[in-house]
Formats: sequence, structure tokens, C-alpha cells
Amino acid sequence: MTRCSKAAVVLLVDEQAPPEHERQVHRKLGERIAQLMGIRFLEIDEAAMIDPLALYYLPARTLIGDDRQRELGIYTLDDFFGGLVSQPYMATKAISHQLLDGATAPPGWAADFARLARDALLRGFTVFSVDDALRAGRRLLEDGPLRIKPVRATAGRGQRVVSSPTQLAEALDNLDSRELAVWGLVLEQNLSSVTTYSVGQVTIAGLTASYFGTQQLTHDHAGEEVYGGSQLTVVRGGYRHLLAIDIDPVVRTAIDLAQRYEAAAFQAFIGFIASRRNYDVVHGRDVQGQWRTGVLEQSWRVGGASSAEVLALQAFVEDPSLHQVYASTHEVFDNLPIPDDAVLFYQSDDREVGQISKYARIHDNGYSK
Repeated sequence: MTRCSKAAVVLLVDEQAPPEHERQVHRKLGERIAQLMGIRFLEIDEAAMIDPLALYYLPARTLIGDDRQRELGIYTLDDFFGGLVSQPYMATKAISHQLLDGATAPPGWAADFARLARDALLRGFTVFSVDDALRAGRRLLEDGPLRIKPVRATAGRGQRVVSSPTQLAEALDNLDSRELAVWGLVLEQNLSSVTTYSVGQVTIAGLTASYFGTQQLTHDHAGEEVYGGSQLTVVRGGYRHLLAIDIDPVVRTAIDLAQRYEAAAFQAFIGFIASRRNYDVVHGRDVQGQWRTGVLEQSWRVGGASSAEVLALQAFVEDPSLHQVYASTHEVFDNLPIPDDAVLFYQSDDREVGQISKYARIHDNGYSK
């Protein structure tokens, strides 16, 4: 059992409630985190009777520093599962690129981040107005197709590849200027023949695990290509423990770039803390056919790989001699039977995404089919 000074785990909700399938997954994660910590999981109404400072929180999103966070006593890694930043845009992929010269920027924009993380990124721009988006897009199109990425969308939804100024203008035509001014939009060079790697680290009650893995895509009921799960190799300890195992050179590069990106965040964003840190790193060919690798975005909140992360931590707690495990997550848009060794986190007909099954597995002997 891990060390713990908290009395219970509770979900932290806000006015923008996540979809039902995500709420149920978060609840299952909260229950398992409570087991891992050796404490109770409580519903919101039950937790109201306990001192907020004695609770461990599981937020649905990255926290934006405010008076509520201080009242709850969320100050350190031991207080919550996720991340805390000072400005809204810092919670999204908007941080991953520089602004154009003379471009509009929100309050608190940390220009140092893109400079510090430059070597870990693909070519691209973050914009906070339609005019800047048009300028940035035209510049990127000089070197080939670009990808437009809404910064608050998840699972790859809402992205669009454009190859001409006309397509660019059409794609930007219906943007909400108020949403854009607060959260931003990313325009980034598009790669082909891509593999997306996940690199991350999670800490709960003093126990740290680090991992790398690959993501799989699937199709939802509307036919859109979306996140379908991850296969992770997880080690006990920090990134140096991860780099100590036998890994492919491309994976080693992905881990190195994720570390550079993360170091830039800790240096550029005052007050940034995160007990769960996940980075999507892409490897693919540019329009000239050259191989490129770069960090696409961060996830400083509960995410698609979190069920595998928590199962891996539980495995480390149950067996102190264990130093490496293989864990996977799966999101399947049907209700087929799941494997006998899987832990089911959700299976139902969700009103927003339709029939979906979400489960995770520990693989004792790697990923043999």
C-alpha cells in the first residue's frame, strides 16, 4: 500500500459536466485509486461532511488556478490526480506553438514556452483570432498541407487537413471568435504515414510510474476516426528508469522530446504542478518525404490511458519486486464480449457517442496477439 495522508477520494465536478461514459470511467478510476491508497471513495454528497483538506480529488479537466482550488487545498501532487495551471490556454494543445509576430495573445501568454520547447515541436502556430489564423495558415501552406486542430477537442475529433488557401478560409469561416480569443486554435504541418506514441508519468501517494506506448485509432458510429486505445510499457520510477530498458531508437527519441517539452512547461509556467502528465508524440513523413518527430500535445488530466496507468500502479503495489508491466486501454464502439482478463470501466449505449465499451488489461507476457 502507498503512503497516504488523505481520508477519501472524491470526483471534482464543475458546471461543464463530462459525458456520461466519461463520468462512469472517472468513478471507476476513483474507486481504484482509493483502493491503491487504502482509503475510501466517496460520492459528492458524502464528501460534503469531510474537511476539504482531507480529500484527494479526481478532476475531469486540468484545473485552472483560482480561489476554489485554494479552498480545497490543492497545492501539491499528493492532493489530486491531474494538473494545475494558471491560465485557460495552458490546459490545452494551444501551448505547443509560437505566435506570429504581432499576433493577438490572451492575458498571461507565456512566450518562453514555445522558445524553450522549440526542438521538441513540429512546425506550427497558435492563434487567437481569425485574422491571425488566416496569416498563419497561408505561411504554413507554402510548405505543404496543414492540420487545423481545435484545442479543446479530444480523441482526435474536429481536426481537418487543408491544402489550399480556399480550403483554409472555408475551414475558418464558422469559428466562434469569443471561444477563439480565450482558448485558441492550432495550425500545424501535416505528416503522413504516422505513428503516435504516448509518453507519460503518473504519481499517486508517493508511487511514480513512467511509460511509453502506441495509440490505436478506431471509427466511431459516425464513421469518424478517433482514439481507440493505447498499449503501454510501464516501469516503476521516473524517466531515467524508462530509458534504462531496451527500447527502439524512435521511441527513445519520443521520450527525449517529451522530457524537453515537460521541462519547458515547468520552466515557463509559474505554479504549474501535475501528478498525471501524458504527451502525444508523432513520428511521420513531411511533404518532402523526410521523417519528422514532434510532441503534438499534452494531457495534464485524467485521459484515455489513465485506466492502464492505474492498473499498472496497482500491480506495483501488489508486488513490490515488480519493476515493469504491460498495460493497455481499449475503446470499442460496440458491445461485444470483453476479454476474460480485462477490467471493464464502461459498457453501455451512451446518448452522446452511442454504444461503446471501455476496458483495460494487464498483459503478463507482453503484447503477443
